Amino acid sequence: MNVLVFFAVLAFSLQMRNSLEQRRRVLILGRFLRRYQIESLMQTLVDGYLRAMGEQQAERRQSIWSMLAQTENQLEGQFQSLLTDLAAEADPRRLRASTLPLSLPLATRWLPASTFSLHDILLVHGEGISRVMGNAAGLSARDRAFCLTAELLLMQHSCHWFCKSRWVASARMLARHQTSHLQLLDAVSEPTRRAYQRIMGV
Repeated sequence: MNVLVFFAVLAFSLQMRNSLEQRRRVLILGRFLRRYQIESLMQTLVDGYLRAMGEQQAERRQSIWSMLAQTENQLEGQFQSLLTDLAAEADPRRLRASTLPLSLPLATRWLPASTFSLHDILLVHGEGISRVMGNAAGLSARDRAFCLTAELLLMQHSCHWFCKSRWVASARMLARHQTSHLQLLDAVSEPTRRAYQRIMGV
């Protein structure tokens, strides 16, 4: 009986520790994001892209693309400022999270090789977003919007992964956007995919 009580207390303690760590990461990311409107700008773009791609009239479609250009510039500028803020974090260890599918307490201490830096992965996303916005690949407006949507959603997935876990982030993405993690990886630009897989180990 004492053994069962011991393991019950241990399991409860580990769960509490895990919850505290997740809450700390949520607060850390929130502290950096509160100065910006990145999430609302991203939602505006994704909704706008879907509206433009569904528009049958070429003139109306071009009008939507033009209106979204300013939002794209705002998002890119704010994201670069966010990266500058993250680079100035006094304790980079606070920006690390586990690459394991499930969130485990003290994983960043016990398994330091299986971790990623929020700054490093958001730097990859920032470069990817800027690359696709600049359209050096010469994509059509529709293909550019599709790729940029994937870049933005994969960045959102990384933020959820940092706060919770890979499985939670993937479940949220599937529930909110009916899109799997693997589908996002297939849709982003090749440089983003390679850098992402190197950092996240997927």
